[in-house]
Amino acid sequence: MDQSSTNQNRKAPRSHFFMKASIELDGRHHDVRLRNLSAEGALIEAEDLPVEGAEILFRKEKLSVPGRIAWSADGRAGVAFAQRLEPDVVRRHVPQPRQRANAPTRRPGLKSHELSEGERRFAEEWIFGRPPSEG
Repeated sequence: MDQSSTNQNRKAPRSHFFMKASIELDGRHHDVRLRNLSAEGALIEAEDLPVEGAEILFRKEKLSVPGRIAWSADGRAGVAFAQRLEPDVVRRHVPQPRQRANAPTRRPGLKSHELSEGERRFAEEWIFGRPPSEG
């Protein structure tokens, strides 16, 4: 069951994103993809994740916090931190949303103007496949 998609009585809000992180288990580092992070824990993805209950050290850049695997299924695992992270620490490791370009949401209106004699001749040649004088 993918336990990341519901709130499930969460104590702290989670920020969703996709970043590199690692976990340390038995002195060995394992690269993981960090999917969300909160003061209480994180959601990670990788192949061959540790089993539920495994004690790990979670690492993201300079952040290093002990925790345990709360659940693991289908290449995803929930990490429960041994200590609650301060909000400033969480914010430092959560990327800011990108600004979206403010593109116009409406098409420009259609404008028409009288065709010049040359434009009219060109259009007639293009439409009828022959010069207008052959009409």
